[in-house]
Amino acid sequence: MKNSVLHLENVSKNFGSKRAVSGLDMNVLAGSITGFLGPNGAGKSTSIRMGLGILPTDSGKVHLFGQKPNYRALDRVGFLPEERGLYRKMKVLAVIVYFARLKGMKATTARTSAMALLKQFELGDVTHKKVRELSKGMAQKVQIICAIVHRPEFVILDEPFSGLDPVNQQTLESLIRDLAKTGTTVLFSTHVMEHAERLCDRIVLLSQGRKIFDGNVTQALDTIHERVILETAKDCDPSAVIGQLASQVHALEPTSPDNARWSVELTTGSNSQQVLRACMDAKLPLRAIEPRRRHLHDVFVHLVEQDQQTNAGAAS
Repeated sequence: MKNSVLHLENVSKNFGSKRAVSGLDMNVLAGSITGFLGPNGAGKSTSIRMGLGILPTDSGKVHLFGQKPNYRALDRVGFLPEERGLYRKMKVLAVIVYFARLKGMKATTARTSAMALLKQFELGDVTHKKVRELSKGMAQKVQIICAIVHRPEFVILDEPFSGLDPVNQQTLESLIRDLAKTGTTVLFSTHVMEHAERLCDRIVLLSQGRKIFDGNVTQALDTIHERVILETAKDCDPSAVIGQLASQVHALEPTSPDNARWSVELTTGSNSQQVLRACMDAKLPLRAIEPRRRHLHDVFVHLVEQDQQTNAGAAS
Protein backbone atom coordinates (compact mmCIF):
# COMPACT_ATOMS: atom_id res chain seq x y z
CA MET A 1 0.00 0.00 0.00
CA LYS A 2 1.12 3.56 -0.71
CA ASN A 3 2.91 5.24 2.24
CA SER A 4 2.86 1.92 4.10
CA VAL A 5 5.99 0.81 5.98
CA LEU A 6 4.52 -2.45 7.29
CA HIS A 7 1.44 -4.11 5.86
CA LEU A 8 -0.09 -7.35 7.13
CA GLU A 9 -2.96 -8.72 5.07
CA ASN A 10 -5.21 -11.48 6.51
CA VAL A 11 -2.25 -12.97 8.39
CA SER A 12 -2.70 -16.04 10.59
CA LYS A 13 -0.36 -18.19 12.68
CA ASN A 14 -0.87 -21.42 14.60
CA PHE A 15 1.37 -23.12 17.11
CA GLY A 16 0.13 -26.69 17.09
CA SER A 17 -3.57 -26.57 17.91
CA LYS A 18 -3.37 -23.03 19.29
CA ARG A 19 -4.35 -20.15 17.02
CA ALA A 20 -1.98 -17.31 17.97
CA VAL A 21 -3.02 -14.80 15.28
CA SER A 22 -6.21 -14.96 13.24
CA GLY A 23 -6.82 -13.05 9.99
CA LEU A 24 -4.93 -9.93 11.04
CA ASP A 25 -5.01 -6.87 8.80
CA MET A 26 -2.68 -4.07 9.91
CA ASN A 27 -1.14 -1.13 8.10
CA VAL A 28 1.59 1.02 9.67
CA LEU A 29 1.89 4.32 7.78
CA ALA A 30 5.19 6.10 7.22
CA GLY A 31 5.94 8.75 9.84
CA SER A 32 3.25 7.59 12.26
CA ILE A 33 3.40 6.47 15.89
CA THR A 34 1.24 3.35 16.19
CA GLY A 35 0.43 1.64 19.47
CA PHE A 36 0.04 -2.13 19.25
CA LEU A 37 -1.98 -3.09 22.29
CA GLY A 38 -3.48 -6.18 23.84
CA PRO A 39 -3.36 -8.41 26.94
CA ASN A 40 -0.67 -11.05 27.45
CA GLY A 41 -1.02 -13.80 24.89
CA ALA A 42 -3.05 -11.66 22.47
CA GLY A 43 -0.59 -12.30 19.62
CA LYS A 44 1.31 -8.99 19.49
CA SER A 45 4.86 -10.37 19.59
CA THR A 46 3.98 -13.14 17.12
CA SER A 47 2.52 -10.55 14.74
CA ILE A 48 5.62 -8.37 14.99
CA ARG A 49 7.89 -11.35 14.28
CA MET A 50 5.85 -12.27 11.22
CA GLY A 51 6.02 -8.65 10.07
CA LEU A 52 9.82 -8.83 10.19
CA GLY A 53 10.03 -12.27 8.58
CA ILE A 54 11.43 -13.83 11.76
CA LEU A 55 8.43 -16.18 11.83
CA PRO A 56 6.72 -17.48 8.68
CA THR A 57 2.99 -16.94 8.33
CA ASP A 58 0.60 -19.87 7.96
CA SER A 59 -1.51 -17.73 5.64
CA GLY A 60 -1.77 -14.14 4.48
CA LYS A 61 0.72 -11.63 3.10
CA VAL A 62 3.40 -9.45 4.70
CA HIS A 63 5.08 -6.44 3.11
CA LEU A 64 7.91 -4.49 4.73
CA PHE A 65 8.77 -1.30 2.82
CA GLY A 66 6.61 -2.62 -0.01
CA GLN A 67 8.30 -6.00 -0.37
CA LYS A 68 8.62 -9.32 1.40
CA PRO A 69 10.83 -9.01 4.50
CA ASN A 70 14.50 -9.47 3.60
CA TYR A 71 17.91 -8.65 5.04
CA ARG A 72 18.25 -5.41 3.09
CA ALA A 73 14.87 -4.17 4.36
CA LEU A 74 15.76 -5.21 7.92
CA ASP A 75 18.80 -2.91 7.85
CA ARG A 76 16.27 -0.05 7.76
CA VAL A 77 14.53 -1.35 10.93
CA GLY A 78 15.38 -0.96 14.59
CA PHE A 79 13.85 -3.71 16.72
CA LEU A 80 13.64 -3.98 20.50
CA PRO A 81 12.30 -7.49 21.19
CA GLU A 82 10.31 -8.40 24.29
CA GLU A 83 13.03 -10.88 25.27
CA ARG A 84 16.07 -8.74 25.91
CA GLY A 85 19.52 -9.89 24.81
CA LEU A 86 22.85 -8.15 25.33
CA TYR A 87 26.36 -9.59 25.47
CA ARG A 88 26.94 -9.36 29.21
CA LYS A 89 30.75 -9.55 29.09
CA MET A 90 31.08 -6.70 26.57
CA LYS A 91 31.46 -3.07 27.57
CA VAL A 92 28.46 -0.81 27.03
CA LEU A 93 29.92 1.36 24.26
CA ALA A 94 31.39 -1.65 22.49
CA VAL A 95 28.11 -3.57 22.40
CA ILE A 96 26.19 -0.55 21.04
CA VAL A 97 28.80 0.05 18.34
CA TYR A 98 28.73 -3.67 17.49
CA PHE A 99 24.96 -3.62 16.86
CA ALA A 100 25.30 -0.44 14.79
CA ARG A 101 28.04 -2.07 12.68
CA LEU A 102 25.79 -5.09 12.07
CA LYS A 103 23.33 -2.66 10.47
CA GLY A 104 26.01 -1.31 8.13
CA MET A 105 27.13 1.78 10.04
CA LYS A 106 30.77 2.88 9.83
CA ALA A 107 32.73 2.53 13.06
CA THR A 108 33.36 6.24 13.64
CA THR A 109 29.74 7.18 12.88
CA ALA A 110 28.49 4.36 15.11
CA ARG A 111 30.66 5.53 18.00
CA THR A 112 29.49 9.16 17.62
CA SER A 113 25.82 8.12 17.51
CA ALA A 114 26.28 5.78 20.49
CA MET A 115 27.93 8.45 22.63
CA ALA A 116 25.18 10.97 21.86
CA LEU A 117 22.45 8.51 22.86
CA LEU A 118 24.29 7.44 26.03
CA LYS A 119 24.45 11.11 27.03
CA GLN A 120 20.74 11.59 26.23
CA PHE A 121 19.85 8.65 28.48
CA GLU A 122 22.27 9.86 31.18
CA LEU A 123 24.50 6.81 30.79
CA GLY A 124 27.76 8.62 30.07
CA ASP A 125 29.36 7.28 33.24
CA VAL A 126 28.77 3.61 32.33
CA THR A 127 30.27 3.81 28.83
CA HIS A 128 33.19 1.53 29.72
CA LYS A 129 31.39 -0.71 32.22
CA LYS A 130 30.49 -4.26 31.31
CA VAL A 131 26.82 -4.92 30.63
CA ARG A 132 26.63 -7.42 33.49
CA GLU A 133 27.48 -4.62 35.94
CA LEU A 134 24.40 -2.58 34.99
CA SER A 135 21.11 -2.41 36.84
CA LYS A 136 18.01 -3.76 35.10
CA GLY A 137 16.87 -0.25 34.18
CA MET A 138 20.28 0.74 32.80
CA ALA A 139 20.47 -2.46 30.73
CA GLN A 140 17.01 -1.71 29.35
CA LYS A 141 18.16 1.74 28.23
CA VAL A 142 21.24 0.25 26.56
CA GLN A 143 19.01 -2.23 24.73
CA ILE A 144 16.83 0.64 23.46
CA ILE A 145 19.94 2.50 22.27
CA CYS A 146 21.07 -0.62 20.39
CA ALA A 147 17.74 -0.62 18.55
CA ILE A 148 17.99 2.98 17.35
CA VAL A 149 21.72 3.74 17.17
CA HIS A 150 21.87 3.15 13.38
CA ARG A 151 19.11 5.76 12.83
CA PRO A 152 16.54 3.39 11.33
CA GLU A 153 13.57 4.51 9.25
CA PHE A 154 11.25 2.17 11.15
CA VAL A 155 11.51 1.45 14.89
CA ILE A 156 9.63 -1.40 16.56
CA LEU A 157 9.63 -1.41 20.35
CA ASP A 158 8.10 -4.40 22.14
CA GLU A 159 7.25 -3.36 25.73
CA PRO A 160 9.94 -0.64 25.78
CA PHE A 161 8.82 0.93 29.08
CA SER A 162 9.27 -2.28 31.06
CA GLY A 163 11.91 -1.89 33.76
CA LEU A 164 12.19 1.90 33.43
CA ASP A 165 11.50 4.26 36.32
CA PRO A 166 9.07 7.17 35.73
CA VAL A 167 11.87 9.62 34.88
CA ASN A 168 13.33 7.34 32.23
CA GLN A 169 9.87 6.49 30.93
CA GLN A 170 9.48 10.22 30.29
CA THR A 171 12.88 10.29 28.57
CA LEU A 172 11.77 7.44 26.30
CA GLU A 173 8.50 9.20 25.50
CA SER A 174 10.48 12.29 24.47
CA LEU A 175 12.76 10.14 22.35
CA ILE A 176 9.78 8.55 20.54
CA ARG A 177 8.36 12.02 19.81
CA ASP A 178 11.75 13.19 18.55
CA LEU A 179 12.01 10.16 16.27
CA ALA A 180 8.58 10.90 14.81
CA LYS A 181 9.52 14.56 14.23
CA THR A 182 12.42 13.44 12.05
CA GLY A 183 10.10 11.22 9.98
CA THR A 184 10.87 7.90 11.69
CA THR A 185 7.96 5.47 11.83
CA VAL A 186 7.38 3.98 15.30
CA LEU A 187 5.39 0.90 16.26
CA PHE A 188 5.37 0.00 19.94
CA SER A 189 3.50 -2.38 22.18
CA THR A 190 2.83 -1.59 25.82
CA HIS A 191 0.64 -2.53 28.75
CA VAL A 192 0.80 1.03 30.11
CA MET A 193 -2.11 2.75 28.39
CA GLU A 194 -1.05 6.22 29.51
CA HIS A 195 1.97 6.06 27.19
CA ALA A 196 -0.16 5.02 24.23
CA GLU A 197 -2.74 7.70 24.99
CA ARG A 198 -0.12 10.45 25.06
CA LEU A 199 1.98 9.28 22.11
CA CYS A 200 -0.03 7.49 19.47
CA ASP A 201 -1.47 8.75 16.22
CA ARG A 202 -3.23 5.42 15.96
CA ILE A 203 -3.78 2.27 17.99
CA VAL A 204 -4.42 -1.33 17.02
CA LEU A 205 -5.90 -3.55 19.72
CA LEU A 206 -5.67 -7.34 19.67
CA SER A 207 -7.60 -9.85 21.75
CA GLN A 208 -7.20 -13.61 21.47
CA GLY A 209 -5.26 -13.23 18.24
CA ARG A 210 -7.87 -11.05 16.52
CA LYS A 211 -7.98 -7.33 15.85
CA ILE A 212 -10.85 -5.74 17.77
CA PHE A 213 -10.04 -2.06 17.24
CA ASP A 214 -8.08 0.01 14.73
CA GLY A 215 -8.26 3.81 14.81
CA ASN A 216 -7.04 6.95 16.54
CA VAL A 217 -7.24 7.64 20.27
CA THR A 218 -10.32 9.87 19.96
CA GLN A 219 -12.17 7.12 18.11
CA ALA A 220 -11.11 4.64 20.79
CA LEU A 221 -12.40 6.87 23.60
CA ASP A 222 -15.70 7.22 21.78
CA THR A 223 -16.31 3.47 22.17
CA ILE A 224 -17.16 3.98 25.85
CA HIS A 225 -19.63 6.34 27.53
CA GLU A 226 -18.68 9.27 29.71
CA ARG A 227 -19.34 8.95 33.44
CA VAL A 228 -20.28 11.35 36.21
CA ILE A 229 -19.79 10.61 39.91
CA LEU A 230 -22.48 11.99 42.22
CA GLU A 231 -21.93 12.31 45.96
CA THR A 232 -25.17 12.66 47.89
CA ALA A 233 -26.36 12.55 51.47
CA LYS A 234 -26.23 9.02 52.89
CA ASP A 235 -29.01 6.71 51.75
CA CYS A 236 -30.30 9.31 49.32
CA ASP A 237 -31.27 7.37 46.22
CA PRO A 238 -31.03 9.56 43.08
CA SER A 239 -32.67 6.90 40.89
CA ALA A 240 -35.98 8.74 40.57
CA VAL A 241 -34.30 11.96 39.48
CA ILE A 242 -31.85 10.26 37.11
CA GLY A 243 -34.69 8.14 35.76
CA GLN A 244 -36.20 11.29 34.28
CA LEU A 245 -33.10 11.54 32.06
CA ALA A 246 -33.74 8.26 30.29
CA SER A 247 -32.44 9.54 26.97
CA GLN A 248 -29.26 10.98 28.55
CA VAL A 249 -28.36 8.25 31.07
CA HIS A 250 -27.29 4.75 30.13
CA ALA A 251 -26.79 3.32 33.64
CA LEU A 252 -26.75 4.29 37.32
CA GLU A 253 -25.09 2.31 40.11
CA PRO A 254 -23.86 2.97 43.67
CA THR A 255 -20.10 2.91 44.21
CA SER A 256 -19.90 3.11 48.01
CA PRO A 257 -21.34 0.82 50.76
CA ASP A 258 -23.41 3.64 52.27
CA ASN A 259 -24.91 4.59 48.89
CA ALA A 260 -23.41 8.08 49.17
CA ARG A 261 -21.55 7.88 45.85
CA TRP A 262 -23.12 6.97 42.53
CA SER A 263 -21.72 6.39 39.08
CA VAL A 264 -23.84 7.78 36.25
CA GLU A 265 -23.02 6.44 32.79
CA LEU A 266 -24.14 8.89 30.11
CA THR A 267 -25.38 8.09 26.64
CA THR A 268 -23.48 9.29 23.58
CA GLY A 269 -23.82 13.04 23.14
CA SER A 270 -24.98 13.70 26.72
CA ASN A 271 -23.00 15.68 29.27
CA SER A 272 -22.66 16.24 33.01
CA GLN A 273 -24.45 19.61 32.85
CA GLN A 274 -27.72 17.85 32.07
CA VAL A 275 -27.31 15.63 35.12
CA LEU A 276 -26.42 18.59 37.34
CA ARG A 277 -29.41 20.60 36.12
CA ALA A 278 -31.82 17.72 36.82
CA CYS A 279 -30.39 17.25 40.33
CA MET A 280 -30.66 20.98 41.09
CA ASP A 281 -34.24 21.17 39.79
CA ALA A 282 -35.21 18.23 42.00
CA LYS A 283 -33.33 19.76 44.99
CA LEU A 284 -31.35 16.56 45.39
CA PRO A 285 -28.95 16.92 48.37
CA LEU A 286 -25.73 16.85 46.36
CA ARG A 287 -22.37 17.09 48.07
CA ALA A 288 -20.32 16.88 44.89
CA ILE A 289 -20.53 16.12 41.19
CA GLU A 290 -17.40 14.93 39.43
CA PRO A 291 -17.21 14.35 35.67
CA ARG A 292 -14.90 11.41 34.97
CA ARG A 293 -12.60 11.78 31.98
CA ARG A 294 -12.42 8.73 29.75
CA HIS A 295 -9.03 7.05 29.46
CA LEU A 296 -7.53 4.55 27.06
CA HIS A 297 -7.14 2.13 29.96
CA ASP A 298 -10.95 2.03 30.31
CA VAL A 299 -11.31 1.43 26.56
CA PHE A 300 -8.75 -1.39 26.71
CA VAL A 301 -10.55 -3.15 29.56
CA HIS A 302 -14.02 -2.61 28.04
CA LEU A 303 -13.19 -3.84 24.54
CA VAL A 304 -11.16 -6.84 25.70
CA GLU A 305 -13.84 -7.93 28.19
CA GLN A 306 -16.53 -7.45 25.55
CA ASP A 307 -14.57 -9.57 23.07
CA GLN A 308 -13.92 -12.32 25.60
CA GLN A 309 -17.59 -12.45 26.57
CA THR A 310 -18.65 -12.58 22.93
CA ASN A 311 -16.15 -15.32 22.17
CA ALA A 312 -17.20 -17.32 25.23
CA GLY A 313 -20.86 -17.00 24.24
CA ALA A 314 -20.13 -18.19 20.72
CA ALA A 315 -18.22 -21.20 22.04
CA SER A 316 -20.97 -22.30 24.45
